Parts: sequence; structure tokens; C-alpha cells
Amino acid sequence: MKIVIVGAGPGDPELITLRGKRIIEEAKVVIYAGSLVPAVLIDNRRSDALVMDSSSMTLDEVCAVYDQYRDEEGIIARVHTGDPSIYGAIQEQIDWCFKEGLDVEVVPGVSSFQAAAAVLKQELTLPELTQTVILSRAAGRTPVPEAENIPALAGIGASLVLFLSIGNASRVRDDLLSSYTADTPVALVYRVGWPDQRILMSTVREFPEKAEEAGITRQTLIIVSPVLGRKEYAKSKLYDPLFSHGWRDSRSVE
Repeated sequence: MKIVIVGAGPGDPELITLRGKRIIEEAKVVIYAGSLVPAVLIDNRRSDALVMDSSSMTLDEVCAVYDQYRDEEGIIARVHTGDPSIYGAIQEQIDWCFKEGLDVEVVPGVSSFQAAAAVLKQELTLPELTQTVILSRAAGRTPVPEAENIPALAGIGASLVLFLSIGNASRVRDDLLSSYTADTPVALVYRVGWPDQRILMSTVREFPEKAEEAGITRQTLIIVSPVLGRKEYAKSKLYDPLFSHGWRDSRSVE
């Protein structure tokens, strides 16, 4: 079988790609991350498909399924949350498939940070404020390289999106305060795209208490950025009538 790693999007069943949806519908075997992927996303699978929830499985157990069906025709859909290129734990599976000579494909998905920006109705890059988005996480049981610790990233002053970090909110705040001001806006986006999605707006100073009051301890993005809620900012040159580019000449404004 061909193994296809599918990015299922952030949770909303309408935010999976057409290719990802088709792969799930055609697959003979569907292995999905049930702790992060809503079951509704695999509702359109074949009636005879073998379905496995990988929440309690190890890497070896997942790869054993790949090995068990390797000589059969068809597709194994390995369904991951969001976009699997970010904290997807897919490289070890891909490398195993390469080592075993198995055909593997990756279908990208919508990341939760993109879905969060959408529900916030917020562009994360605004002219003269920041043109950079940093995706990272706080160190926990999984360490991060010293050069990528939060104080180092905060020093850039860009839009900073932290995955897998709400459980260490107070420590994250202390690290952010090394560079961001205490009143820098923070958005906490819980389970974006799910029916119980929640959005809490706060500041660097107050967001740990906001999270604690709301009972939010997991599956929450921390978005820190000077662009959040900003009403005054420089307009993009792209649509400025005085700005010319390859598709439009500049125009005088009377």
C-alpha cells in the first residue's frame, strides 16, 4: 500500500484540503490521531475501511500497521492534525518508510495558527510593525535549542505564535517580558475550528491568569504580537495608487 500522511486541518471538517478529503475517502486503512483530529473528519471513509485511533499507539505500532499491509493494493491514510510539517512527528514515519522501501506521500493541511488568525480576523504581518511570524514552543519535556528559547525569539519583536506552551503560561510570561512590553496584546485561541472553540484577548502581563480563570490548560495557541487589535498602521504599498508594479502603473491622486 501507499502511505499518505494527511494534514487534516485544525478541526473544522470544512478546513481539510480537497486532496486530503479524497485520500481519506479512498483509503483502505485510516489511522487518525483521535486526541487531536475530530472523528467527523473521517466520516466519509469507505464502509469497509479499517479505522485505527493512534492516540494510544507508539511509533513502532503505527509502523507495524504499515508493514502489515505493505504488499496490498490501495492507500493507508495517516491523518494528522493541522499541517503535519509543524510538530507533526511525521519525519520518523517518513524515514521508516524510506528505509523499508515503502511509497509515502504528504498532503499539506491548514495549520491551527492560520485558522486562529482567520477567526481573529487579523493579518499577522502589518507594514512597519512586523513582517515576520515566528512559530515556536516553550521548552517542556521536549527541550528546545538554546538559541531558540523564548527570550531570544521575543527579542525580535515579531508576531510570535507559541504551540504546546499554555501549560507553562507563567514561565512563558516571564520569558516574554524580557523583550515585549507588559501591555503587548496576546490572543489565546483554544481548540480553533472545534465546536468548543474559545478566544481570550489579553496582554503579556495578564494572560496566565486569564487562562487559569478560563480553565484552559491545553490545545491553546498563544499569539503575541503588536499587530493584534491595531487600528492605526501603515497601509500596504500593493494597492497604493502612487505605487507602480508589474501589473499596474502608478496613478496621480488629486
